[in-house]
Amino acid sequence: MSAAQEIEPVQDTGLPEPMAQALAAYERHLRSERDLTVHSVRAYMGDVAGMLEHAAALGHSELTTIDLRSLRSWLAKQQTMGKARSTMARRATAVRVFTAWALRTGRTTTDPGALLGTPKAHKTLPAALDVGEARALLEAAATLSDDGSPVGIRDVAILEMLYATGIRVGELCGLDLDDVDRSRRVLRVFGKGRKERTVPYGLPADRALGRWLADARPTLFTPGAGAALFLGARGKRIDQRAVRTLVHLRLEDVPGAPDLGPHGLRHTAATHLLEGGADLRTVQELLGHASLATTQIYTHVTTERLRQAYRLAHPRA
Repeated sequence: MSAAQEIEPVQDTGLPEPMAQALAAYERHLRSERDLTVHSVRAYMGDVAGMLEHAAALGHSELTTIDLRSLRSWLAKQQTMGKARSTMARRATAVRVFTAWALRTGRTTTDPGALLGTPKAHKTLPAALDVGEARALLEAAATLSDDGSPVGIRDVAILEMLYATGIRVGELCGLDLDDVDRSRRVLRVFGKGRKERTVPYGLPADRALGRWLADARPTLFTPGAGAALFLGARGKRIDQRAVRTLVHLRLEDVPGAPDLGPHGLRHTAATHLLEGGADLRTVQELLGHASLATTQIYTHVTTERLRQAYRLAHPRA
């Protein structure tokens, strides 16, 4: 038996043992070989486990008997449950990756997932702040931090950095002190798949970061924080939930602004870069998108804003 196929401890999943063994091996593969985040591993495992549970209900007890009809039946069930097209597309992708892995590691002799179609998701324009709303957000946060509270100073630095760089919330939470080069005003960011990239930021973000490092971080710091750049209220590395909460709270101070999370600030940064004249390839590099097609959604955002401006301004619109 090869190392890839050795028997592993199996949790009580309710699946037939061969399926449960394969699922456990796949989780180890995702964690140790793909180096995915905990969130990504959980999403992949949930999607694949759902498919295997459906296959087991159809009478399958091993991976080798699962065929394209079984996969299509599982996908059709998602539709009857009212799942969004984007959710179905993600789950179909997760299963295709799993069946390809099963074939590659000798657990099956065919790859039924390779023939499984993906429901096309409806393209929606990502919500974003306009320039005035972004400015109001940062100014409101700065005003609230005038009392000198460490958390308020931190919040300003986080908001400035999210808007200045367009980095993901997980990337921000993962930043360490030595990932910041203030002399060149750049961040070293580790994105999806631990891919490293360099992202610049501007003077306002640098001033906010300098104040955080000098006046607030030492106050919150505890030994358990290590080299973490941003800390939570208890002095440990800040987590994504805390960042999402602070973004939502601060946006409540901006009249008329959409209720966005950190990802909305990422959309905002990308939109404003393109509106300001940045080319698509540059924005792709800054955001850490593997495909230019992912970045192109922002061209739809800027085009829509042009249409709105035209309708408001042109006498024959």
